[in-house]
Amino acid sequence: MSTPKIRFKGFSDDWEYRKVTELGEIYIGLVTTMTSHYTDSGSLLIRNSDIKDGYFEFGNNPIYLDEEFSEQNASRKHQIGDVITVHTGDIGTSAVISEKEAGSIGFATIVTRPYKSKIKSDYLCTYLNTDTHKRFAMNISTGDGRNNYNLRDYYECIVPVPDIDEQTKISEYIKRVNSLINLHQRKCDELQKVKKYMLQKMFPKKGEKVPEIRFAGFTGDWEQRKLGEITGKTYGGGTPKTDIDEYWNGDIPWIQSSNLTENKLFDVDIQKHVTAKGLQKSATQLVPANSIAVVSHVGVGKLVFMPFQYTTSQDFISLAEIRTEPKFTCYAIYKRLQKDLHIVQGSAIKGITKEDLLNKEIAVPSYEEQEAIGRHFSNLDNLITLHQRKCDTLKEIKKYMLQNMFPKK
Repeated sequence: MSTPKIRFKGFSDDWEYRKVTELGEIYIGLVTTMTSHYTDSGSLLIRNSDIKDGYFEFGNNPIYLDEEFSEQNASRKHQIGDVITVHTGDIGTSAVISEKEAGSIGFATIVTRPYKSKIKSDYLCTYLNTDTHKRFAMNISTGDGRNNYNLRDYYECIVPVPDIDEQTKISEYIKRVNSLINLHQRKCDELQKVKKYMLQKMFPKKGEKVPEIRFAGFTGDWEQRKLGEITGKTYGGGTPKTDIDEYWNGDIPWIQSSNLTENKLFDVDIQKHVTAKGLQKSATQLVPANSIAVVSHVGVGKLVFMPFQYTTSQDFISLAEIRTEPKFTCYAIYKRLQKDLHIVQGSAIKGITKEDLLNKEIAVPSYEEQEAIGRHFSNLDNLITLHQRKCDTLKEIKKYMLQNMFPKK
């Protein structure tokens, strides 16, 4: 008997611990090869990879089983309220069968059909998606070298159980948080698609001099300019010896490729700083503010605009004294690098030289149009970042609540 740290008002009774085998009927999904029975319609097949944290995600090409095979296995068809748990992969992750998935059949999934008088489906699913349960599942399933959450493992799962009304409150709260997370994630994904589309349409295609989509009031052809023509100076990088303490923990930012995130051109995670002595005693160079750091080796295709002085590892070429509008230039270079990325990745060197970089061409309109385009994509990125931050914050809230809404055994 025990109680959690965080509870809804009006609840004070002790919780009980119950083996999952006391809470519902349990079976495992089909484990035989069924590819010969795959069709475009029929009974939906749920695989471990389709099960996410509280929901199902089938992608654009869900798999169905033909009706004859499905009827032969009618006893394994899912009912509304069944809790489906990952057996192999992201083990322990669970979702509840709704009206949309009713009648489906699982492939090597764990199925729990809760006894309604003892436990609610949504509550059981919520608990199974906690870190507590997932750690249990991982520990018990890898104890003898396996990486599968088998039935005999699952039978050992102990579930903390409050009364039905408190179960409802907990599961409804987590459902609301999940809905908000999914909302912001969808908006983020949609904006990423808009950005990708606009990058394709707001820059001229190869051999053309104007883009398909243009802001009102702008006319005239774009010009092809080599990066060497719009860059006043370039800087290389290096790494001060890591075993000499006096070279590190100074006040000069030092970045490496892993500090950059693809698609984020104005945000860098600075984790290390060098001292003046570290700068002096290594190949790294002090790059002036308002330069563009371009990854030239490990992580080719990433770049970031730096509004302050900085230094880099040897995996960068920094473009300084840029003569074009900085935001526009970042997006134009990023688009150009992404276009050539498959060539770089397919080569033995896996990188680009300074000469190659400076010879790359980008299409350039008037400075006023550059500013408009730069603002447009910057606004899109700000919206993407906003929704991603909200999504991340909600995930942290959910994680904290799941850690504290269930009692510690």
